[in-house]
Amino acid sequence: MTADLNASTDEARRRIDTRLGELMPQALPGQPELAAALRDGVLTPGKRLRPLMTLFAAEELGGAREPAIDAGCAVEMIHAASLILDDLPCMDNALLRRGLPAVHAGHGEDLALLVSVAAISHAYGLLAGIEPLSAQARIDCVVILTQAVGVGGLVGGQFADLRGGRHKRPATEISAANGMKTGSLFIAAAEIGAVVAGADAETRARLRQFADELGHAFQLIDDLLDHGTNPLVIGKDVGKDSGKSTLISLVGRASVQQRIERHLDAADLGLTRIFGPRSRLHWLVETMLAQAQPAAPVQDRTTHGLPEEVGAR
Repeated sequence: MTADLNASTDEARRRIDTRLGELMPQALPGQPELAAALRDGVLTPGKRLRPLMTLFAAEELGGAREPAIDAGCAVEMIHAASLILDDLPCMDNALLRRGLPAVHAGHGEDLALLVSVAAISHAYGLLAGIEPLSAQARIDCVVILTQAVGVGGLVGGQFADLRGGRHKRPATEISAANGMKTGSLFIAAAEIGAVVAGADAETRARLRQFADELGHAFQLIDDLLDHGTNPLVIGKDVGKDSGKSTLISLVGRASVQQRIERHLDAADLGLTRIFGPRSRLHWLVETMLAQAQPAAPVQDRTTHGLPEEVGAR
């Protein structure tokens, strides 16, 4: 069973990578520099966790595979744009992403900004044009992704992290920022999968709760990885949280690890209420956590691993 799940996930990831290359924005003829920056910004190898979540949620609920992959690619384009912006000198000023130069480091800040705008705008157009979905489903997907990106999602979370992180903050404020900055796209990925499958409102709400808990856990794991991990191991710069007000600086590593466990338990319970005790989403979460264990230990939930480190995102 484990070998079958590994093979199935690897095949799904390859299909997502192929489709992402087919769907990504294309530069105009005579603009090779922009074309290269787009490839490096959108197609750099990664776990593809978010589109896998969209695909697995849709298929577990009886949805069609190809529309789910296209929808997941739209979410991945938003994720890629968010990483490009996050790395900019005016944000985290990071030079390494997924083991390669950050887009602004390899192509310049001007092209990094243009690639981000191109990826975000293209993602919305992609969702709006998935013809196997009904008009209402396409509208729902666009609205979900809009909410994930906006002031109640990535934008608001990044602002809170950049400005609020300079000062001591209560744990509730830090957690709220984490939920917006990381959880918002997890929520969008899962709920869009449910929309593709035509799931009811209750199922969509439960998937949102699961993804929110997972997003909190993932951000805390990422915070642990930022403290003292070799950047060559996780594929991106470390120490970027130095001087920031984080849960680690507020309550310590041991307490953060306990919080991770609570979030993961809640996420697991949420999935079980929807799909029963085992599903491909259960397995996807477990493999992600197993890969994180060497640098950010959590309880031994599985022995499987992902090809890339969780911190590479």
